[in-house]
Amino acid sequence: MIHLFSEGAYLVNGTTLVKESEKEKLKQLTGSVPSKEEAAKNTIAYGILKEHNISGNMQKLQIKFDKLTSHDITFVGIIQTARASGIEKFPVPYVLTNCHNSLCAVGGTINEDDHMFGLTAAKRYGGMYVPPHQAVIHQFAREMLAGGGKMILGSDSHTRYGALGTMAMGEGGPELVKQLLNRTYDINMPGVIGIYLKGKPVKGVGPQDVALAIIGAVFEKGYVNNKVMEFVGPGVSSLSADFRIGVDVMTTETTCLSSIWRTDDTIKEFYEIHGRKQDYKELNPGAVTYYDGIVEVDLDKVKPMIAMPFHPSNTYTIEEVNANLSDILADVEKCAQVSLDGAVEYSLQDKIRDGRLYVDQGIIAGCAGGGYENICAAANILKGTSIGSDEFTLSVYPASTPIFMELVKNGAVADLMQTGAIVKTAFCGPCFGAGDTPANNAFSIRHSTRNFPNREGSKLQSGQIASVALMDARSIAATAANKGYLTPATDVEASDFIPKYHFDKGIYENRVFDSKGIADPSVEIQFGPNIKDWPEMSALPENMLLKVVSEIHDPVTTTDELIPSGETSSYRSNPLGLAEFALSRKDPAYVGLAKEVQKAQRAIESGEEPQEAFPEVKEILEEVQKKYPGVANDNLGIGSTIFAVKPGDGSAREQAASCQKVLGGWANIANEYATKRYRSNLINWGMVPFIIDKGELPFENKDYIFVPQIKKAIEDKLSEIPAYVVNKGMKEITLKLGELTDDEREIILKGCLINYYRG
Repeated sequence: MIHLFSEGAYLVNGTTLVKESEKEKLKQLTGSVPSKEEAAKNTIAYGILKEHNISGNMQKLQIKFDKLTSHDITFVGIIQTARASGIEKFPVPYVLTNCHNSLCAVGGTINEDDHMFGLTAAKRYGGMYVPPHQAVIHQFAREMLAGGGKMILGSDSHTRYGALGTMAMGEGGPELVKQLLNRTYDINMPGVIGIYLKGKPVKGVGPQDVALAIIGAVFEKGYVNNKVMEFVGPGVSSLSADFRIGVDVMTTETTCLSSIWRTDDTIKEFYEIHGRKQDYKELNPGAVTYYDGIVEVDLDKVKPMIAMPFHPSNTYTIEEVNANLSDILADVEKCAQVSLDGAVEYSLQDKIRDGRLYVDQGIIAGCAGGGYENICAAANILKGTSIGSDEFTLSVYPASTPIFMELVKNGAVADLMQTGAIVKTAFCGPCFGAGDTPANNAFSIRHSTRNFPNREGSKLQSGQIASVALMDARSIAATAANKGYLTPATDVEASDFIPKYHFDKGIYENRVFDSKGIADPSVEIQFGPNIKDWPEMSALPENMLLKVVSEIHDPVTTTDELIPSGETSSYRSNPLGLAEFALSRKDPAYVGLAKEVQKAQRAIESGEEPQEAFPEVKEILEEVQKKYPGVANDNLGIGSTIFAVKPGDGSAREQAASCQKVLGGWANIANEYATKRYRSNLINWGMVPFIIDKGELPFENKDYIFVPQIKKAIEDKLSEIPAYVVNKGMKEITLKLGELTDDEREIILKGCLINYYRG
């Protein structure tokens, strides 16, 4: 089904794979053996990156994007940061969508205040504003923003439009601020992995099945980590545009940097349907193209898949789960003990009824599941059936109002509602815990993007736990038709006819605000009482004293665990209010400990003695000054840090870092960082992304770490920094920094991106 090459490979004429070691075969096919360096320039990704790079050096990229997009969890903070840095106008098209904080009953008027902030900001600075319930961020981008050979940067991790020929990346908000201030996105030239598709999916297999099969094969190995996934091969042409889009959006869950697909007449037709035929561009790799690795996907052999809790890479075929039910559920429960830290009792054994797995809830939603073809296919399977009157429920969220309208016109909505399913407006809530939260101990199957712990809205501190498995809309519909008993879509008979899609652009013309890029400085930004400016942040001190206030030993720590989603979204525009929730579902003691340490730093900043505000540091400072007698209030910063093995998987949300910063965090310490975007978020908020070698930790939670001359080390571009664990003595350790650009070093020195732009 999925085969990973153990070496790089050449793709000849878009069809034939030749491993790097097969030099003679390559020569027979092409008449020569081009260097892999030259052949790598023939990837689609290389060509697009070259067109957008202004550095003149393809190994050190400085990218300027064509368009930007954000949603209502992120755009307030981004615009507030840009305002603090002096922005007067959006220099490129910037679309503000409202698909996360759509339920304005959550938090009273707080969410709608954010929406009005967004509308007035779009008017003042020359942007676009998509009101709530019109479209989820990525569907609007597909319909209205994507273009062949273009690049889009979004402040949501699932910013992926590669199937339409657009290289898109999801990053933390500060990276969008850089673009708004006419700066660049700076990265080393990424590796490019060829995703070679062959064959054609069998009836009943959908895009989520293919995506989960790929994720399951590559995630744990880190095969595509921070690389570009380039989809090629003859199998691409066997897939509809919607199918390709459904696979593409899930590439985020592999931890790749971005994605791009070869394009053809199918994608040309997509642009024509949406009234934008001029935005189509044919994209293909060169005659002889080198890839750093190959993921070979035999589409014929992909079966209906399920990603069991608590990660999209925890994959099985549905057939495997049904055949080995007790064993697989037992494995999930073992994983839960790690993911949930034993905070609640968790078992799925009670979901076994008469030897079959019973599911409490089905959801088809968002940027992954809410596509036109997915919902049509689900309606075909469910037509004439009933979901029953027991616990099982089914909710369907079309990804945009134009899709919803077409489903109404062709009768799919009526077919779904007749079964007992509920069809709702465009909303991302089920993907991050703000909609359709299951009952305690319930098990939900979802065609959405993630199934991390607590993602569906559980509150461990209140004893509330539910869990999510990811599946394709087709198998969710088959399960619904069987009244909640897990069923692959390949086991049911249904029509596979999909009516032709017609896009009604008038829906957006009647409702979406589009400034056409014209700024109106006379418009006053509308603030609500919960929209707050960023607090002042200090520059990096000469010497740094850190207290470790949380220690996380999970193999991977997600951004949801660093700052939970769900009801906390109501405070996304209030930095200090949101910070109260930091690590709340992973380490409830974190906030209190961090705020205690912060008292010492605030005392220094106000000219007082830190030990007066925080007596605990008195003995620690005395120990430090024995070895470094010159350390004093005027050259010392005191703050907190956390240790995590591999933090930052998942969402692009910058708040995973900024919440630590506003609570006095100066650094993170990790064995490695799960994604580039989380590390970038740390840097942009002035936090040092330390790395420590894997193995036994030289410190424990609540220990102090003294880092002498940290400012000079950053200025001198040191990659390794001596530090000391202070605990009745000074034990020397080594902290590593990894590669930092000159701008990144300057941002850390200034204390955060806002300070950097203020000068």
